[in-house]
Amino acid sequence: MRAARLIHLVLLLQQRRRMTAAELAAELEVSERTVARDVAALAEAGIPVLAERGRAGGYALVAGYRTRLTGLDGREAAALLLSAVPAAVRDLGLDGAAGPARLKLAAALGPEAADLGRRTAERFHLDAPDWWRSAPTPPLLPVLAGAVRDELRLSCRYRRGDGEVVERLLEPHGLVLKAGLWYLVARPAGGAPDAHRTYRAERFTAAEPTGDRFERDPDMDLPALWERRAVEFARSLLRETVVIRLTEAGARRLPHATDRRAAAEALAAAGPADPAGRRTVTLAVESVEVAVDQLARLGPEVEALAPPVFRALLADLHHRAATLYPPPDPPRAPG
Repeated sequence: MRAARLIHLVLLLQQRRRMTAAELAAELEVSERTVARDVAALAEAGIPVLAERGRAGGYALVAGYRTRLTGLDGREAAALLLSAVPAAVRDLGLDGAAGPARLKLAAALGPEAADLGRRTAERFHLDAPDWWRSAPTPPLLPVLAGAVRDELRLSCRYRRGDGEVVERLLEPHGLVLKAGLWYLVARPAGGAPDAHRTYRAERFTAAEPTGDRFERDPDMDLPALWERRAVEFARSLLRETVVIRLTEAGARRLPHATDRRAAAEALAAAGPADPAGRRTVTLAVESVEVAVDQLARLGPEVEALAPPVFRALLADLHHRAATLYPPPDPPRAPG
């Protein structure tokens, strides 16, 4: 513990050139007396730390001295790669590694480049989760992350969407953060190279590394795999179709009211507009009920044509809305 703190102290001085005892104590979360003892220990070890007395004094390294103690360990490297997504660093349990990782990088880069990194971090921030989403961090996420990192098989209990809890022996290949939710991409132990499946991290009720390492699929491309699965999942939800007639304004707004990919495909396959400028479109939807909720926001820019139940539901919705807003009284003639 003290050795890590001494390295931390040297890296701080290398990056900032001069710091007071109070500043060092705050950074290292120790007392100023402990800082003084650590500086004395560094001096005995041959690290040229100068103690400058007086109101403007403090501690500094001899000009030109640079430490080579800037190697990142595995956790620090992972934290550094994820540091643009603070929520991911926190969820994966890498908070403690992020600070030393950034400090080591700054020490390795030198003052000018390190200052550029600091200014960039002050000006750009990535907040990955959706608005109004406050999904709790899956309690077993650090265990899953450790197994992914160390390529260890996992003995798991997983709650499926229907509520049934099943036991699985998995070979975890990656973790994905999508809209504030974590997903594990894993292959059943002994499965085919392309047998990867996706699991919601929050549904794991138990997960324990077996201690056995597995051979990671060298051809597995996590971003490409996730993109394919995301498209397949979105398509799998669109089990029904509806026929609608859209005005020009309705056609422009359709991608903002329903699945963008489905809207684009429907508009591309539609025939030419009628004399009134309206286009008849066959749209893939999740269900008739969902289509009513989505397309109602287009108001008079969309007309439901088929199936009959879809037309009836949308018409009923508009009729009930119309009863809330009776026509205004005509304006009175002046005088």
